[in-house]
Amino acid sequence: MKNAKGKGAARASKESLKPVDDRKVGKRKASGKPGRSSAPKKEKKAKKDPNKPKRPPSAFFVFLEEFRKTFKAENPNVKAVSVVGKAGGEKWKSLSSAEKAPYEAKAAKRKAEYEKLIKAYDKKQASSADDEESDKSKSEVNDEDDASGEVVFFPLSLLIMLLRIYSLYFLEY
Repeated sequence: MKNAKGKGAARASKESLKPVDDRKVGKRKASGKPGRSSAPKKEKKAKKDPNKPKRPPSAFFVFLEEFRKTFKAENPNVKAVSVVGKAGGEKWKSLSSAEKAPYEAKAAKRKAEYEKLIKAYDKKQASSADDEESDKSKSEVNDEDDASGEVVFFPLSLLIMLLRIYSLYFLEY
């Protein structure tokens, strides 16, 4: 075999000595402009209502609340949350169903309280939705009275509802 001279030969010999990365074979990087993407944009999530009750913890997390206190007392030097979680998980797995029963009972009690709170919250939301509908009907009555050419402002919820209806019926076809 001939020894090639020049820069190209040196590159070829170095490349042949490198290990092949199987993960990179057959994949292409996306080319194009950095600001543009062909993927559709995700819709923004609705903001969470701060007044909505939080979901109750499971039996494991009820257990973990107590375990965390005892673990911190026994191991004051350990600051990592992951270590506490792993130790709690191992302890939970080693417990028998009889030992898990009090935690499951506490979790069931918290779940029952949560269900009561969420029913009350839903009723409150439904009543506020009814108030919005009555506001809408008032604005429609005012629209009929104000035929003099004045600008009428609609409630934001009504406009959002109209946009959704428009997008459902007219943009699908």
